[in-house]
Amino acid sequence: MTHPVSRTILLLDIERFSDRDDVEQAYLRRMLYDVTDRALETAGIDETLRTRADRGDSVMELIDANAPVTALLRALLTEVPMQLRALNRMASRSAQMRLRGVVAGGYVTVDDLDGWVGSDLNQACRLLDAALLRAALRERPDDFALCVSDSVYQGVVRHDHPGVPAADFHQVTVGTKNGPLTAWLHGPVPPAGEDHGERGAGEAPGGSGDRPAPATPETTGTTGTTGDTGTTRDTEDTRNRPASAAHRGAPAPGPVLDVNGGSVSFGGGYVAGDQHGVSGGRVTGDVVMGSKTDGDRS
Repeated sequence: MTHPVSRTILLLDIERFSDRDDVEQAYLRRMLYDVTDRALETAGIDETLRTRADRGDSVMELIDANAPVTALLRALLTEVPMQLRALNRMASRSAQMRLRGVVAGGYVTVDDLDGWVGSDLNQACRLLDAALLRAALRERPDDFALCVSDSVYQGVVRHDHPGVPAADFHQVTVGTKNGPLTAWLHGPVPPAGEDHGERGAGEAPGGSGDRPAPATPETTGTTGTTGDTGTTRDTEDTRNRPASAAHRGAPAPGPVLDVNGGSVSFGGGYVAGDQHGVSGGRVTGDVVMGSKTDGDRS
């Protein structure tokens, strides 16, 4: 085993990769490598300054500590979104690609089997898989969401270098099995009450190019953010649930008309069906909801 060395860690992951067939996955992997190579070239980081590991639906890069992190961040914030827009504009829905990205720093050891080990690398991977980062990507109008570790923020981002605006990064706390992890999310933090699961209500089914879909009544479990730091927490969304039967006056699921002795009025000039007239916003004649038989005419 070699000695631990200081490296900048770059992780890029394809959203909804496992939902594609083999042909689509092979295509997306090629596109991921192309996007990564172009971004690193734009940052002035050639192949002699980096080592790559393949994770199937994602790519991991160990970058020499002497390579400029500011240039890397500028490329990620400008070059990557531009490439994704160009790719997705011409791609079919199932071949579109959206990415989550993480930039972290720390010590990594390469073992005798060319495996990478280190607690800093483990934390970077947890940021990449965080539900909050997945939710942030679902809500973005573009196709890329970036998160940086606290060490990268403190050492680079907070100094507001050109092309890396510190004001665009927001502190978040990601829950992991080893305790909370502080990080910084580029762009808006997903609002409290939104589903932060991997396949939440905010994500439409289909290819990675899908845009957020409206929440459905089936959505129950959610994970939100709270406080100034964007701490994630598990909550239960009851907004779209049918009211409990114990609640007085609670409506049953489905359309219900409850008059309770009042009157029903409709705007417009006529009612479809029997087309009784509407005068002054009030219907004259019978109002029929559902089927009407010739026998009772009620």
